[in-house]
Amino acid sequence: MYHIERAIFDIRRGLPVVINTGERRLLVQALEGSVSVDSLATLSGSRPALVLTRHRLEALGMSLKADAACLPLTEQISERDLHYLAVSHDASKISHSLLSGLKPAGVGERGAVALMRRALLIPAALCAEVSEASADHIAQQLSKGELLEVNARDAEKCLAGAPGMLKRVSEARIPLEDAPESRFVLFREPDGLREHVAVVIGDLDAIPEAVPLRMHSACLTGDLFGSLRCDCGEQLRNAVADIQAMGGGVLLYLAQEGRGIGLANKLRAYTLQDGGLDTVDADQVLGFGEDERQYAVAVDMLNALGVNKVQLLTNNPLKMAALREGGIEIVSRQALYGSVTDHNHRYLSAKANRAGHFLDEVLEGRGR
Repeated sequence: MYHIERAIFDIRRGLPVVINTGERRLLVQALEGSVSVDSLATLSGSRPALVLTRHRLEALGMSLKADAACLPLTEQISERDLHYLAVSHDASKISHSLLSGLKPAGVGERGAVALMRRALLIPAALCAEVSEASADHIAQQLSKGELLEVNARDAEKCLAGAPGMLKRVSEARIPLEDAPESRFVLFREPDGLREHVAVVIGDLDAIPEAVPLRMHSACLTGDLFGSLRCDCGEQLRNAVADIQAMGGGVLLYLAQEGRGIGLANKLRAYTLQDGGLDTVDADQVLGFGEDERQYAVAVDMLNALGVNKVQLLTNNPLKMAALREGGIEIVSRQALYGSVTDHNHRYLSAKANRAGHFLDEVLEGRGR
């Protein structure tokens, strides 16, 4: 965990890290930011490949069963070509010659992409195998601490966090406008990268049966600034009021901005949506699936609070499945809507039609 955490910080700073598969060493660098293919080639002693996710390649019209694939880079590759390969939604700008030689990614390359996603960067990586000629030099840099090495399997598993190791850090009484008797309990993931808050409304011990529960993923634009592109802020406030009216319960405020892709990538996706894509296709163009969130942390928070039976406020079937898989009993589900407007109608329709959210009632109501 410690080495993975350090690797993520190095990657976010634009530094290369070494991924060890047991059979070979890969020198890995994020595509996002200022990169030099030639510099990585010189350091590793071999020509780098570009690793892209299945979602990104499907956005380029290529079918792939593997989670990621490696694309050998020619000597003439330009930074503009790399950008087109990684994030452009206009496939016509990409030469077919750039896509030749594509092959499924190995464990090291898959670990590289996982590190990019955990670091909330564009999920595309440059990977170069350390050659025999460069092995001694790389080993010296590792021994001096100038480079960091991580295990490929550990890197591949980093997206799952560390289930069961969430730390309860601090708490305080925070009276809310719609729920005066509320308490905020902060939890920190073991790698220190993310903090989540459980808003405990009322007295849980006084709730005889299932505890009303809302799992809400952070949305800076909607929750704080009242963005009209989504209904998140309205859902958040409605959830607090509903839980209060139900006699108390829990709202889990999860640090999973943009369905888990992070604020920077969410803003990139918004720009793509302004060009005509819906929210699912925009995320896919960037290399992400329709929902990148992990809910094991929510199960850990509920376990820490002693909650194992809930009345769930959600429109999302994935949340229901994740809680059940984690051993939480869902006694009932209650819909939770915001207002449908001209600004968010396309977004909500995509969630219903592409991701299976239970929004038919509110969308049909707007049409009447």
